[in-house]
Amino acid sequence: MTWPTLARGHKWRRFTGARLRQGRQAPIFTQALTYVPLLSSGSDKQGWSLEIKPKVGLLNINIAEVWRYRDLIMLFVRRDLVSAYKQTILGPLWFVLQPAFSTITFTIVFSRIAGISTSGVPPLLFYLSGTVVWNYFSSSLVKTSGSLVSNAGIFGKVYFPRLAVPVSGVISNLVTFGVQLGLFLLVYAYYMVTSPEVIKPNGLALLLLPLLLAMIALLGMGLGLIVSALTTRFRDLQFFLGFGVQLLMYATPIVYPLAIVPAELSPFVMLNPMTPLVELFRFATLGAGLFSWVLLLRSALVTVVILVIGIVAFNQVERTFMDTV
Repeated sequence: MTWPTLARGHKWRRFTGARLRQGRQAPIFTQALTYVPLLSSGSDKQGWSLEIKPKVGLLNINIAEVWRYRDLIMLFVRRDLVSAYKQTILGPLWFVLQPAFSTITFTIVFSRIAGISTSGVPPLLFYLSGTVVWNYFSSSLVKTSGSLVSNAGIFGKVYFPRLAVPVSGVISNLVTFGVQLGLFLLVYAYYMVTSPEVIKPNGLALLLLPLLLAMIALLGMGLGLIVSALTTRFRDLQFFLGFGVQLLMYATPIVYPLAIVPAELSPFVMLNPMTPLVELFRFATLGAGLFSWVLLLRSALVTVVILVIGIVAFNQVERTFMDTV
């Protein structure tokens, strides 16, 4: 194979420590170069097939570039889904068994033993609704938080938009959410037939479910990007993340209705951006829960702020994290 001569008048930028001198024949390292020439032979006037530029701004997000790599994103999604339960006996059944076991445990402990009210909703359906929503948020957060450290080997070999990895994690978790939502709909249909008087879905609120799903995904991704950026320097966050997410779940009305929260603690629970989202899902599907436009808009604002901070931190760290991981 004949390597093309690097065109004169173009300066190569160093990304990962590799430096190529102007006018010298050398292999093309797509991650190390600012410009990648066409491999066809010809004069120095030939065009360029790809231009890779360093990020010059903290909010420099090239959405078009991420979209061009959509095939790679779907490959990452397939990798996540296949590798999640590879060499397991039950395989994809764990998508359903995890929320089912959690719901049964919550029903026994919090409803039967502790006697916590579920606002007139069947306990099994009440806890399953909260579990399905929370699992999507927590899995998106945990998956995104390991984007840089877990994929350092790939990042050091080939160039692609680094944001493709957290995006693929959110999409793969969306597939899991779809399977668990199917379980919820089966239980929901059972109670609609046996106890239709206790379930009162709200048609208008159901139209907000796509917005609800997008907010959950962006909130989990934003928090995950912040943790991912910090984890490159402070590995302690990897140990804190597990039980930190668990503690955050108990600060969210997953295993208890918001109506039973004492008045002095209610403002703190309302500060949790996941609280309005869980309540909206229950209000739309079960007719129980508190729905407020003010709380929903505040949660949307917090989600946008967290996402912006996460992208800024991610863009800042991705340029130099290979020196620290």
